[in-house]
Amino acid sequence: MAGGTPKHPYHLVDPSPWPALGSFAALLLALGFGLALHPDMLGAGIATVMKSIHWWALAPGLLLVLGVMYWWWSDVIAESRVYHTSVVQLGLRYGMILFIASEVLFFAAFFWAFFDAALYPGAPNMPVRAEATGGIWPPKGISIIAPFDLPLMNTLILLLSGTTATWAHHAIIEGNQKDAVRGLLCTVLLGLIFTSVQAYEYIHAPFTFSQDIYTSTFFMATGFHGFHVLVGTIFLIVCLIRASKGQFKPKQHFGFEAAAWYWHFVDVVWLFLFFCIYWWGAGKAPIALH
Repeated sequence: MAGGTPKHPYHLVDPSPWPALGSFAALLLALGFGLALHPDMLGAGIATVMKSIHWWALAPGLLLVLGVMYWWWSDVIAESRVYHTSVVQLGLRYGMILFIASEVLFFAAFFWAFFDAALYPGAPNMPVRAEATGGIWPPKGISIIAPFDLPLMNTLILLLSGTTATWAHHAIIEGNQKDAVRGLLCTVLLGLIFTSVQAYEYIHAPFTFSQDIYTSTFFMATGFHGFHVLVGTIFLIVCLIRASKGQFKPKQHFGFEAAAWYWHFVDVVWLFLFFCIYWWGAGKAPIALH
């Protein structure tokens, strides 16, 4: 820096404790998860204590991970106001594109599992599956959620949230802070409504996670999508706070762009979930939840 002005267009990050502390937090979280699942690993006496604690073993690692995320991203936000030149923003955009590409592959695994079971429910080389499904899809004895009720409602909610996010984006580009805040507020509220509807759907679902291959793939795919919606909503809440403080400029607002890209990705994944799992995957099974 020379007089508050960068000497070059690149960003050389100052030494930071967060990568090391974040790695330790991830290790602590993994150990806590293992202890929560298998308390007997510590011996009979300690196992008795651990069984009473159970999932609280996750708390130290989880709290430290969340703390590192908050402190580290707070530093990134502070750095963005000065150091994130056009060249740095370009690199960040490439990074976000690659991250979303990895997310595409993550969800591709769930769709692969679903279609493998749905297209070959009675495969002769898989007698266990054929017996479990009865050779049909959805498997025998399964009642499904009406696709054109709550799922369709959530589809419309997410599509509308995509338009409000785009409204906020154009407002930022035009330097219109008031409309940017309004658009982001609408997007956040729609995201919370989507999560609430999905929670209601899960509570009243006519099947459980471990019932069979249909139910497990259904909950894995839609559940991880719901988690992504929750993460995206938190992402947008941070953007809403920053927009209300006037931190986004027409040519310097990558933080919002990343949130918007992530949100649109979540929208597209939901469209595939709705058409493939809720609608096509329902087949001719009886409807139990409207």
